[in-house]
Amino acid sequence: MAGGGVRGGRADRWHRRDPAGTADPGVVTGRPRRAPAAPAPARPDAEGELLRALHADHAGALWAYALQLTGGDRARSEDVVQETLLRAWRRPEVLEQQDRSARSWLFTVARNIVVDEWRAAQRRPLSLPGDIPERGEPDGADAALESLLVAQALRRLSAEHRAVLLECYYRGCTAAQAAHRLGIPVGTVKSRLHYGLHALRLALQELGVVT
Repeated sequence: MAGGGVRGGRADRWHRRDPAGTADPGVVTGRPRRAPAAPAPARPDAEGELLRALHADHAGALWAYALQLTGGDRARSEDVVQETLLRAWRRPEVLEQQDRSARSWLFTVARNIVVDEWRAAQRRPLSLPGDIPERGEPDGADAALESLLVAQALRRLSAEHRAVLLECYYRGCTAAQAAHRLGIPVGTVKSRLHYGLHALRLALQELGVVT
């Protein structure tokens, strides 16, 4: 029985562990400690899910805004939306903002994308109607008149200046034709056109369309 007691004691000592889960000092246990488990790898589709979530939350509003910015160009609007969402995906801290702040950030990015496109297109010189004197520097506003960005700038002008600009640039009227349509003298058309273009350029600079 004594021998059995010794064997039993050895067996107890063999499996005995302290509260921290380590073996009794000086005793080799039968089960080595496991190494800490490595963190689970990110799911391969996690990034795709984030982009889909961005699209679901903001694509509709961005699409409507981009359509306005591009003058109704659906293909360009789609490109603007995709590029905007891609930039947001690269800036995850944006998603931590409140929904209104995130939406405002996205709209600013979309607008900047369109503005950058217009800046790249500013190489084309301004062509004035034939009977309006050429000015020293090209204004570049004719190319941008197709964009809502310019419509936003036009809304900052007086009604008189805006009417003349729309007649001469958007509708392609000469000064005489614009004068007839508006019921004002030709000289008044030319004067309003001159000052209206100056005011429009300042407004476009404020919007970042021209430099």
